[in-house]
Amino acid sequence: MMQKQKIVAIIQARMTSSRLPEKVLIDIAGFPMLYHVIKRVSSAKLLDQVVVATTNDPADDLIEEFCNSNSQNCFRGHPYDVLDRYYQAALQFEADIIVRITADCPIMDPSLIDSLIQSFLESEVDFAANRLPPPWKRTYPIGLDIEIVRFKALEKAWQEAKSQFEREHVMPYLYDRPGRFKILLSHHEPDYGEKRWTVDTPQDLELINKIFDHFFPRIEFSWLEVIDLFKSNPDLEKINTGINAKNVVDVDNRYITNK
Repeated sequence: MMQKQKIVAIIQARMTSSRLPEKVLIDIAGFPMLYHVIKRVSSAKLLDQVVVATTNDPADDLIEEFCNSNSQNCFRGHPYDVLDRYYQAALQFEADIIVRITADCPIMDPSLIDSLIQSFLESEVDFAANRLPPPWKRTYPIGLDIEIVRFKALEKAWQEAKSQFEREHVMPYLYDRPGRFKILLSHHEPDYGEKRWTVDTPQDLELINKIFDHFFPRIEFSWLEVIDLFKSNPDLEKINTGINAKNVVDVDNRYITNK
């Protein structure tokens, strides 16, 4: 009988975000943003464990303290080599399959995590995602980004990825050369790829607060309920229209001086 594979969600989080510092602990509906992300991710039924992977920068002591006070698994690693941070966290928590989530996604939906995990397992791929950067097409809103990778594939990327953007953005080595790994890209119909539900700027935060205010005191609404909200309140989208998403080849210049 085949041994069950351990599926671990690893949420990357740090206080020193370049565009909106300290955003991961900013208040949304009475709780830090990281609380919402952890709570939503932890509701996914196919996950065995959830880990927050922050950095060994003293600025991130607050994240570790938050995790400790909420009985949440926490790992600390390299501030800018995020691929190394993921690999070391996966190693420590003995993950066979890693689900990558970022801490600026307070509308993350556990049903999407379960759906992508199920597709990943059924298709027996090395890597799966519900979005990839251009030239691939995105059909889910920014802020619902999920990536899944087998430990052996992550280990190979950790061993072989050399470029700064591959180290900082964790997964590009898995998909940037066709045929290197077996990959699955999940799409949604209709296409909602132009919607932006992540928190990276003050305008993003304003929109997310309005969404949470609408559903308050309920904080675990689904992403499809947010779609319905936008359909009935189209002006909401104007709040963060024009905010450019970071490019996968963009890198944090601090990496160079802190390697």
